[in-house]
Amino acid sequence: MVLYYFRERIKGGVVVIRVVVLGSGFGGIEAVLNLERHFRKREDVELVLISNQNYTLFTPLLPQIVSSYIEPRHIVQTIRDIRRDRRFRFIRDRVIGIDLEKKVVRLLEGWISYNYLIIALGSTTNFFNIPGASEYTFSLKTLEDAVELRDHIIDILEHADHEENLDLKREMLTFAIVGGGYTGVELTAEIRDFIYRQAVKNYRGIDFGDVRIVLLEAASEILEGVDPYIAKKAKGKLLKEGIEVRTGARVTRCFRGGVEINNRDILRAGIVIWTAGVRANPVLDSLGVRKGEFGRILVNGYMQIPEFPEVYVIGDSAFVEGDKLRRSSQPVAPVAIEQARVAAKNIVNAIENRSFEEYSFSPSGMLVSLGMNDAVIRVGRIRLAGFIAWLLWNALHLLKLVGLKKQIQVAVDWMLAMVFPRDTAIIRFPRRCFICSGRAELYRDLENYKQERGL
Repeated sequence: MVLYYFRERIKGGVVVIRVVVLGSGFGGIEAVLNLERHFRKREDVELVLISNQNYTLFTPLLPQIVSSYIEPRHIVQTIRDIRRDRRFRFIRDRVIGIDLEKKVVRLLEGWISYNYLIIALGSTTNFFNIPGASEYTFSLKTLEDAVELRDHIIDILEHADHEENLDLKREMLTFAIVGGGYTGVELTAEIRDFIYRQAVKNYRGIDFGDVRIVLLEAASEILEGVDPYIAKKAKGKLLKEGIEVRTGARVTRCFRGGVEINNRDILRAGIVIWTAGVRANPVLDSLGVRKGEFGRILVNGYMQIPEFPEVYVIGDSAFVEGDKLRRSSQPVAPVAIEQARVAAKNIVNAIENRSFEEYSFSPSGMLVSLGMNDAVIRVGRIRLAGFIAWLLWNALHLLKLVGLKKQIQVAVDWMLAMVFPRDTAIIRFPRRCFICSGRAELYRDLENYKQERGL
């Protein structure tokens, strides 16, 4: 059945103001909840949340899904559970276009008009047009990505366990992570934990020396732009744990079974994981407004599109004009949440004819998990590393989870992982396994690559 909404809706002789929020990530949920709290008793304001997912995902814990530390369903909360008796409507549908002139959002099942719009559609993986990156690497943006990656890692361990060719075994057990930002560092630590603390003990054909984990970062340091103390501590911990940290290593090509670095070096790997960056949702590409880097829409200090002041853009979709250091436009959850709060407040101000609030962001702290029992954090002037920092990291992330049920489930997962082995069952058949599809394919692409380059 096609959804069809009129431009205006009249209730009791009063024209209803419709506020539409696109996206159910950190920004979208924060915006609609702030708006609902203010307009709960007003019948002349209609709130609509639209997302292609019927849940909100706690993305900071995705690396722990990959390492079987926690269960996938424990970091998602359905929108309808969040809504309960709150006064906003939820529509599960995919946004396929936005007409800013006509004030209409086009969906797969129809269209909906708006008086005010908040765009919080998030981002997708940015492969920077690197040849082969999208075809031959794994991303970590969605829950499905995390589950697929986890199963593929376990599948590699299963095959390597009985591989007699030692050289091939070591290539299979080389894990390359591209991108030394928050996600890349935390994922690297989680993979190391999973393999060394859990998996290798259960695979008798694999020795610790067979496993190689390599973190590749194009910049001169990992966690670039983050507090130098955190970056230094994180790099030191990774190196101490036997992880290769290669900075100044720009991936210039990806192929089945490895990557090319700096147009010169070849790294053979059983799996390559891409965490090198994000770009705005492709839906925004067709909008005829000014854009910043990576397709993000330029907004003013009120989070509005200057040419269309009734439209607000937040989170990974937005780039604040004048943010030369990019501190106010980082694609991280705290930024999206604060921008959502400001956008919601300014819609209230617009409807109630009050002065607008300007967005500013000052990070209250930085936290990086370095695997079980270790983390490094900075909160104000306090800097901590090690077990105490890890406890604080856990506590802060538990508090940010939506709902007591999810907080309890994740806390129990953490406690169980400290006592019992992590689950290594393959849930989904690994569709991208090069061995299952024919081992010769692993070498074919590399040989073609060598011939092209004259190597």
